[in-house]
Amino acid sequence: MLTNPIIADAVVEFAADVSRGLTKRGQKELPSKYFYDTVGSRLFEVICDLPEYGLTRADERLLRAYARKIVELVPGPVVVAELGSGSGKKTRWILEALSRHRQTFYYPIEISAAALAMCRRELSDMDAVSIVGFEREYLDGLLEVAARRQHGQRILVLFLGSTIGNFDPPADVTFLRELRLILQTGDALLLGTDLEKSIPRLIQAYDDPLGVTAAFNLNLLTRINRELDADFIVQEFQHEARFNFATRSIEMHLRATRDQVVTIRGAGISVPILENETIWTETCRKFTVNSVTRMAREAGFRCEAQWIDDEWPFAENLLIAD
Repeated sequence: MLTNPIIADAVVEFAADVSRGLTKRGQKELPSKYFYDTVGSRLFEVICDLPEYGLTRADERLLRAYARKIVELVPGPVVVAELGSGSGKKTRWILEALSRHRQTFYYPIEISAAALAMCRRELSDMDAVSIVGFEREYLDGLLEVAARRQHGQRILVLFLGSTIGNFDPPADVTFLRELRLILQTGDALLLGTDLEKSIPRLIQAYDDPLGVTAAFNLNLLTRINRELDADFIVQEFQHEARFNFATRSIEMHLRATRDQVVTIRGAGISVPILENETIWTETCRKFTVNSVTRMAREAGFRCEAQWIDDEWPFAENLLIAD
């Protein structure tokens, strides 16, 4: 039986990342990008509808209100590349504004095949939009989009939902610099950033009373069990959200409720985990308007415009490659 080399490579990379994170000295960790298997992607869609989690609705309100203005500020023939498209639901407003006058090419970039499938279904009714998805890491996918660029076209990169907040400084600036190297002068990046707000409000957003975010976090262990032949007893871990004052970020952890040794056969490791020890699974950094413009400038962009939601402090930032 033939094996898909892309899938095989993804499993090898997954095993390497899990091994590296769980055998790290000090704080154990797992990369948040692996949340989004089929179950994780669906759970995240539910999280986005929770009353406590206002980020996605703020993102949508701004895109709905300002999509025409955004595309007016990126003149000329434009192709759209979205890093981490998810279902593509929020992207519809930008694509509708662009496709009113011309056929539009949209390239969602995801490491989750399930998310790409959802995106295609969500936007399948848009006849004036051609969709080509890339199941790739962000920058690898963007390189493929850039290689398809025709003369005179600009690229509008969408990085919505404050995913940039998952990067610890200085990794955020480093990532944006690497992205800038792929782009040409005049290309654009629409960057979503969640802004600082009260800590109790943030904690509730990442530890909702229904336990959906807890299920989303714990599903990462279920995925490791399934795909890497591990023996995590998921019921012996608890979801935890905490605020880190030093980094101005929410952190998500999985806390062990007893001493244990977990064997991950697909990664070739056995890992001792002590009672109350945590596995750090995600950082969600919060920004100020000024910190966003500074970050953009350091990465080689100028901030052309910012739009801020008042109901849930959140900003869409249009950055132009200098």
